[in-house]
Amino acid sequence: MRAAFLIGMIALIGVTACSRSERDTSLHDLKTYSGTPEEFSIIPAKPLVQPENYADLPTPTPGQGNRTDQTPLADAVAALGGNPARLSAGNGTPRGDSALIASASRFGRDSNIRTTLASEDLAFRKRKSLFTWTIVPRDDYLRAYERQTLDSYGWLERYRAAGARTPSAPPE
Repeated sequence: MRAAFLIGMIALIGVTACSRSERDTSLHDLKTYSGTPEEFSIIPAKPLVQPENYADLPTPTPGQGNRTDQTPLADAVAALGGNPARLSAGNGTPRGDSALIASASRFGRDSNIRTTLASEDLAFRKRKSLFTWTIVPRDDYLRAYERQTLDSYGWLERYRAAGARTPSAPPE
């Protein structure tokens, strides 16, 4: 009787584990919902300002920024005397970066590299998330990417042993 019950439970667990149609490939366990609002996810908007001329307002575009959205980087650049318009991606390549881009692409470059890397990383996360089910929740992200992680302190010691000048590093 116990053996039949045990086999039945194992079969039930196996069928339940296989029944998920789509796996969580994020590998992060961020289930920290406590029933209260997350104070860091509430971002106050800029104050509403009445425009001088309503005809000059831009046409609303779904999914784009809003005039009252917070822009901390652009605000910091403007406060320091810079041009916040240079931060937007629609302005092309900044003149200061053209030499860097020319040097980095001297042997050729793939213009579709972001899409390629995103699809390869998704396939990698799908492989690594196959058998991540546990009774106790854990974060499997670092475990999945462990072989790709750089041992910064090991390389720091190698460079120092070779006589290279290295910056100071915080203790482990």
